[in-house]
Amino acid sequence: MRWLIHLFPLPALVIYTLFVVYPIFSAFLYSLYDWNGIKRGVFVGLQNFITLFTVEPFNEMFWNAFRHNVFYFVVEMIVQNGIAFGLAFLIYRKIRGSGFLKIAYFMPRLLSVIVIGFLWKLILHPNYGALNTFLGKIGLEEWARPWLGDPDTALLAIILINCWFGIGFAMLIFLAGLQSIPEDLIEAARLDGATGWRMLWKMILPLCMPAITIMTIFTFIQAFEAFELVYAMQGSMGEPFYSTDTLAVYFYRMAFSSGAGDVTLGLGSALAVVLFFIVGSVSALSLYLMRKREVQH
Repeated sequence: MRWLIHLFPLPALVIYTLFVVYPIFSAFLYSLYDWNGIKRGVFVGLQNFITLFTVEPFNEMFWNAFRHNVFYFVVEMIVQNGIAFGLAFLIYRKIRGSGFLKIAYFMPRLLSVIVIGFLWKLILHPNYGALNTFLGKIGLEEWARPWLGDPDTALLAIILINCWFGIGFAMLIFLAGLQSIPEDLIEAARLDGATGWRMLWKMILPLCMPAITIMTIFTFIQAFEAFELVYAMQGSMGEPFYSTDTLAVYFYRMAFSSGAGDVTLGLGSALAVVLFFIVGSVSALSLYLMRKREVQH
């Protein structure tokens, strides 16, 4: 009867196959056909991929969204993960109130992304939003602006909101990495004269590399799959003037949105396949390269 143990993962495997593996293969299959709405047409091979990269406006929209995803990733790595590591290090040093900090910074993560988007749309409203009202109260009314209506600030505002939303989770990952460092190694480094920044740079960061690897890959995946917050705050058109468009939003607009014009499910599926290969290949390569730099302890 010991063979029954091997059946325990079967329900999870079935669910994973239905909701992850099957959609991946079906998207690739759909990308090889022409579509008339939701009706499959003739087999066109790689024509949808060629159209996506060579025909205007599809190629322009693709590279515009791709640049936004790259910018999304860079800002999140610097702002979200930088602040999260700093907070994790302070808690690791057991400063007063560290337990409260862990709870306080993780609280936004408990809210729905749709709720987060709705609340921040109210805060950033150009007429009665709390941010512009506060700037006016402290004499900085010239700084007030339509944050989500200005192409120069809309995408950055959304990314910073996402950083605020994700700092707590990243902080816990970094804290787990810091707490896994053996105390005897830290004490040995102190006896050798390592203190302050030298201790952080030469000792703690290399030993914390597994947590940094996890958060780097997670941040990349999250940045290139950014959809919910952008959609909740700016809709499927990446407003204003496609300045907040991302690859996931562009895919949704092409495959499902009525604002997609003549674009069909085939082009949307082609974009989904491209996005899958970008995320999968870069994540795998990053994991391989960063694993080689990890310090065993």
